[in-house]
Amino acid sequence: MLADIEALVRCESPSADLAAVARSADLVAEMGAAHLAAAPERIVLDGRTHLRWRLGDGPRRVLVLGHHDTVWPIGSLATHPFGIEDGLLRGPGCFDMKAGVVMAFHAVAALGAASGGATSDGGASGGTASGGGTSDGPTSGGGADGVTVLITGDEELGSPSSRALVEEEARGCDAALVLEASADGGALKTERKGVSLYEVAVRGRAAHAGLEPHRGVNASIEAAHQILAVAGLGDGATGTTVTPTLLTAGTTSNTVAAEGLFAVDVRVRDADEQDRVDREMRALRPVLDGAGVEVSGGPNRPPLPGAASRELFARVARLAGELGVGPLVPVAVGGASDGNFTAGVGTPTLDGLGAVGGGAHADHEHVEVAELPRRTALLTALLRDILARPHGKEDDTCD
Repeated sequence: MLADIEALVRCESPSADLAAVARSADLVAEMGAAHLAAAPERIVLDGRTHLRWRLGDGPRRVLVLGHHDTVWPIGSLATHPFGIEDGLLRGPGCFDMKAGVVMAFHAVAALGAASGGATSDGGASGGTASGGGTSDGPTSGGGADGVTVLITGDEELGSPSSRALVEEEARGCDAALVLEASADGGALKTERKGVSLYEVAVRGRAAHAGLEPHRGVNASIEAAHQILAVAGLGDGATGTTVTPTLLTAGTTSNTVAAEGLFAVDVRVRDADEQDRVDREMRALRPVLDGAGVEVSGGPNRPPLPGAASRELFARVARLAGELGVGPLVPVAVGGASDGNFTAGVGTPTLDGLGAVGGGAHADHEHVEVAELPRRTALLTALLRDILARPHGKEDDTCD
């Protein structure tokens, strides 16, 4: 596992660099094919490469979900080199989430090969199969029959090209298991806020700031009015945050600003709040005479409610006790993932099953080496538990 993680970390894959993501996809495809004894379908959407293994010939039972893109730009290895010291593995993207990709391959391989292998039809996504798998992977039984492994290449951007693919693969599954990194202390992410993203464009009228400022309509002042209005849409009682972020306005220091633009980040716990904020954002109107306001954007990811994870968490907590790798703790987090999409189509979803460590997107990003085999064994046990039950049957013992 350490060798696999090192290989992926050393292959830098910032989301915005299409060539880098394609190179990373080549390596992930080769690595997955070796472990799963099957070549993936290579699905290129808007220039971004996603990989899918549909194992076996049976109905799709479990989606194992991850991504191979990162936030780290090319050259980050020079300042954040890969290394292992004092039980911690470091390197750009190791925690979020290249270790999780490796864990997915090892856990699914431990089930035994699916009797029918991987399918290679493009499906509704329009993808095509490519690449050659090796034959030195697992050969026993059909333990992975019904498992789909999907590794996308644009999650850090908000999954603009892969969202429909993720939702397609999740529909009808008994479970979606997301290999995003765990929360602090190894906690599982059983609830995630939904995300909406907006841009508010403000129009004014330029004028000389010294000679005739009264002839202008100041977009900077209009933007200030709108920012205060937007910030007031949050609701501490419901956990809704509405945060103005990036702001630009004007052209020169001696000109009344004719244009302004600011971004808004919204996080909500339930769909009703997401709808409310959306309505109020679109109802914004200018305050200054002669100004204009235009709102673009909207909901990006639906909430992942606690109910979507409750039964799966009960299962994995029991398995953790049996394996001696518990106790596990559930947490609600403000960040979003592709698990929001799988929960949004009604599929039971458990997130944060990947590496234990910390520092996602930060200089101190790291993975706890000792937890890698323990958490991977737990993932394998959870997969076996789900696949052992009749397709579509609820587990009433965990209510």
